Amino acid sequence: MNKGMVIGCGVAGFFLLLFAIAIFWGIGAYNNLVNLNETVIGSWSQVENLYQRRADLIPNLVNTVKGYADFEKQVLTDVTEARARVSQMTVTPEVLNDPQAFQRFEQSQSQLTGALSRLLVTVENYPELKANEGFLQLQSQLEGTENRITVGRRQFNQTVQEYNTTIKRFPTTFIAGLFGYYQKEYFKAAPGSDVVPKVEF
Repeated sequence: MNKGMVIGCGVAGFFLLLFAIAIFWGIGAYNNLVNLNETVIGSWSQVENLYQRRADLIPNLVNTVKGYADFEKQVLTDVTEARARVSQMTVTPEVLNDPQAFQRFEQSQSQLTGALSRLLVTVENYPELKANEGFLQLQSQLEGTENRITVGRRQFNQTVQEYNTTIKRFPTTFIAGLFGYYQKEYFKAAPGSDVVPKVEF
């Protein structure tokens, strides 16, 4: 075997080794993206479950409040309409890849949160309703659900941050682009939530 063939085999072997390393790295990067994407989807499902729990509590809360004849009807109408808008939205994991759909979902949930807040503030004017045991239990369940929603949204944002950071890192960004892994949206604060509310007594 002459010296040229030995060098040629060595160079070919070197490039073959580099190619094998690149393939194994690509497989590892792809599998990591799959895992992160599934973590985001799982976290999203948990947030959806919490929103569903809230939506399920609302009819009972509204029916309990309706028993008080002089209660502000517009407040109840606002809550009912906001819940109906949320219920009409078809939410799939694909929403995570569509910024406009995600914003519509987030906006409808924020409107429902606002309507519920107005309902609970209005209840303060009705001492006998505030003393109703059924209402107090529903209010407590709703407050607990709102807290869980906050925690669920925070956990979702953390998983999205890890996913988004990974797909932007070099050289994983090439694998992400090649297989259609794109940036996902975060839950954001509702517009105006940075303004301190005016409290009057």
